Amino acid sequence: MITGIKGTRFRRAAAVTVTTGAVLAAGAFGAAPAGAVTTPTIAAKGGYVMNNGTGTTLYTKAADTRRSTGSTTKIMTAKVVLAQSNLNLDAKVTIQKAYSDYVVANNASQAHLIVGDKVTVRQLLYGLMLPSGCDAAYALADKFGTGTTRAARVKSFIGKMNSSARSLGLTNTHFDSFDGIGHGSNYSTPRDLTKLASSAMKNSTFKTIVKTQNTRQKATTKSGGYRYYDWENTNKPLLTGYSGTIGVKTGSGPEAKYCLVFAATRNGKTVIGTVLASTSITARTSDAKKLLTYGFAR
Repeated sequence: MITGIKGTRFRRAAAVTVTTGAVLAAGAFGAAPAGAVTTPTIAAKGGYVMNNGTGTTLYTKAADTRRSTGSTTKIMTAKVVLAQSNLNLDAKVTIQKAYSDYVVANNASQAHLIVGDKVTVRQLLYGLMLPSGCDAAYALADKFGTGTTRAARVKSFIGKMNSSARSLGLTNTHFDSFDGIGHGSNYSTPRDLTKLASSAMKNSTFKTIVKTQNTRQKATTKSGGYRYYDWENTNKPLLTGYSGTIGVKTGSGPEAKYCLVFAATRNGKTVIGTVLASTSITARTSDAKKLLTYGFAR
């Protein structure tokens, strides 16, 4: 008897399911409009996507929540350098022991710059954006900050980063480092970082660098000889795995988790965006692919 009751309940439930399905199929609750695209689910805690040409917002997820940015900070480092008046990209910078000591002390990502080598500003930008070299970031901050001591120059450079953020209207952004190794007050949002990247991508040198997968750079050694630096882009999974990708920058860290500022162009349309605090390298790349595909379909 009990078995029969259970069976009856099951049959009734099945009937309800079939009926509901029929109603849904008939569109009683409204069919999705033609061309509609399902909003993607991403692993990242925050995300933002916009049409780079029009500035139209295409996707948001906690887009204005301040988070640690990791090495996506280096987008601003590069932007400040490239904004210098009378910039000579071929000017040479001598690599100091302080830069090497810094990356070792912080267990930071590096371009493996050798003390005493003379490296051009352009090469330092490649070392900054491809292998995400914190040593290259330090060299650039030391070179383009002002002051009589290295500490003063670095402080001055970070000040320029914050001035640039203000001029771009990035009200939820603040930098306290030149590379993303923050000191408690280095943060931004998906929306702000996307706007920053959009501005940076207007510079042809920046745009060329961030879409480069690999590079070999010849530098002068302390003894007057030369050596080659071989650098691979940390954003290679997206550059090689999503057609039309043109950049931009990865970031990671204990607090930042896994971040990615990304951009791609298809059929003349450029979509640009950011994910912050994703769960892994694989997840941030997957998040970016989903959001780019969604952006192109909008």
